[in-house]
Amino acid sequence: MTPRHSETEGTGPEEPVVVRDRRRVDPQTGEVRPPAAEETPAGEEPAQHAGPSLGDSVDEAVPAASDVEKQLSERTADLQRLQAEYANYRKRVDRDREAVVQGAKASVVGDLLPLLDDLQRAEQHGDLTGAFKAVADKLVSSLERSGLEAFGAEGEEFDPSVHEAVQHNTSPDVKGPTVTLVMRRGFRFGDRVLRAALVGVTDHEPGEAPAEPPVDGSVGGELPLDGSVDESGQQ
Repeated sequence: MTPRHSETEGTGPEEPVVVRDRRRVDPQTGEVRPPAAEETPAGEEPAQHAGPSLGDSVDEAVPAASDVEKQLSERTADLQRLQAEYANYRKRVDRDREAVVQGAKASVVGDLLPLLDDLQRAEQHGDLTGAFKAVADKLVSSLERSGLEAFGAEGEEFDPSVHEAVQHNTSPDVKGPTVTLVMRRGFRFGDRVLRAALVGVTDHEPGEAPAEPPVDGSVGGELPLDGSVDESGQQ
């Protein structure tokens, strides 16, 4: 007898087992709550999202950092070059501005040179006296403070760059080309020669060699070697 076998033969197909999760049912409203997150079936490990590994992230970060450093060095070099160009530009502008100012001053002073010549001639003739002389002295002092300098005096060494020779002489009293006559003074303003000096130049002329004294043939009272006899008849 197999009563268990007979019992199973009379039953129909087995119904599937359904597990109902009462935790998702709201006890107050009776509605099913939405799943907070995907539920992982029992016995299965949660799926891991694919992503870069630690080694891959380090490898990608190193080139990025090197690119940033390269760009930073390039920008720094550009900034330094721009700063140097600006400094040179400022120096050039200051130099050009100073040259323009000095040129303007030199032009004004150059127009006053004939007046200074007249004042010098008046002083040489004794006409520069009194209040006229005081005004002339103030004018000359102001021009000298601005940078005006007169040159060309007797006894100076001749310099063709600042002297214009209009007369030439020779003399044994000088050692080289020397200014011995000043016809018109020269003037310079700073490093610029406004007018060359008109001068007379004297060059050195070798003089005649002095005559040599006669040579006495006697030495220490002894007779001359040639055997000559003086007027007394002694040898």
